Amino acid sequence: MRRTIGITVMGMVVVAVVGCVGIWWSHHKIDKDPAFHTAQVKRGDLLATISATGTVEPTEVVDVGAQVGGMIRTFGKDKNGKTIDYASVVDAGTVLAKIDDSLYVTALETAIAQLQQATANKTSADANVLQMKTKLLQAQQDWERAKKLGPSDALAQSAYDQYFANFEVAKANVGVAEATVEQAKASLSQSRAALTNARINLGYCTITSPVKGVIIDRRVNIGQTVVASLSAPSLFLMAKDLKRITIWVSVNEADIGSIYKGQPVTFTVDAIPHREFKGQVGKIRLNATMTQNVVTYIVEVNTDNDDGALLPYLTANARFITGKRADVLLVPNAALRWSPRPDQIAPDARSKIHAAKGAKRENGRDSGAVEASQSHGTIWVAQGNFVRPIRVNTGLTDGGFTEVEGKDVADGMNVIIGETLRDTAVGVGTERSPLMPQPMGRGQRQGQTGPDNPGAERER
Repeated sequence: MRRTIGITVMGMVVVAVVGCVGIWWSHHKIDKDPAFHTAQVKRGDLLATISATGTVEPTEVVDVGAQVGGMIRTFGKDKNGKTIDYASVVDAGTVLAKIDDSLYVTALETAIAQLQQATANKTSADANVLQMKTKLLQAQQDWERAKKLGPSDALAQSAYDQYFANFEVAKANVGVAEATVEQAKASLSQSRAALTNARINLGYCTITSPVKGVIIDRRVNIGQTVVASLSAPSLFLMAKDLKRITIWVSVNEADIGSIYKGQPVTFTVDAIPHREFKGQVGKIRLNATMTQNVVTYIVEVNTDNDDGALLPYLTANARFITGKRADVLLVPNAALRWSPRPDQIAPDARSKIHAAKGAKRENGRDSGAVEASQSHGTIWVAQGNFVRPIRVNTGLTDGGFTEVEGKDVADGMNVIIGETLRDTAVGVGTERSPLMPQPMGRGQRQGQTGPDNPGAERER
């Protein structure tokens, strides 16, 4: 009897254990069924661009310097009668600043005195020439008479020789006087040049605007001394015309081949984040720069600034338009990157894929060369509990969407861009991005980054 009861109790325990295990298994068995995320193929316009950053620069900048040294005494007045300062609008010839001219006034007065002295010396030299010529005429006449008499009782030999000497000396004196005149002329010209130089230097004490424009930078203060030696010190930086602005954009060497003169460009600035400006490429500078082994080129983008919204030296976020497509079929780039597991592919599609792979291997190198010359991609659509592929030709992309075309793709078609794994036992859903790596195991699928779905091709 005891043995029978023991066996009965043991059987009940076994049944209870099995029941608990069954209940535990039923509550903890995880059956992950994939739920596909889809997006519609849309028809629309596509704009392909190259993004880069740059700086807003005035089209033409004039650096106003000082030709002479001295202390800044005063600033001029702008068009509104206000003292010259930052952002002052001035016309050509407007007085910007004045340098202390005391030394230059003294130099001018000295030059005037020297000119007067040189003029007097020239007058004296001219008079001396006339005097020497008169003496020459008298000596010549005396010599002519002496030659007629000759050395005789009427004219002693010594007197005869003296008349000849006087005549020769008179000729030499005329030559000396004429040379003195030329020297006086040169001295007079030098004095005139010194006077002109003194007047110019005095004029340089008044700094005037060479062009009509806007003061971007004032680099001196009243009382500051400027020194003009080998190079002219910079006093003001002026923009000739802020109605025209140039954006200096740094473009990577990998993108510079897609940039050309006249290319349309759009850009924004952080100061006006909700406004988009338009311009076009004006010039590509050839003097590339290298920073940390990265080669960049400066591209000048010209734009209008009639309303003055763009200020010099703002940072610009530019987009060079490299291509446009109107009324084309567009799919999210995630649809071209996603690829299924082999067991998710519809059986009929799976057989076609294997047949295509076999044909490709048989055709060998020629088939690969033809396919490499074209831009292909694969998108996937749901077919019951499976998915099937649609081969498409890909075109432009803007980073988010890609232009596609193919006989089996249509506007409004739902294409798969990802999937969600749902825990049917506890009702927990886990969304998986095709870009995020997943742990290996049941339901594992790696999202691909290429438009041709190389991972999907590898699984097939």
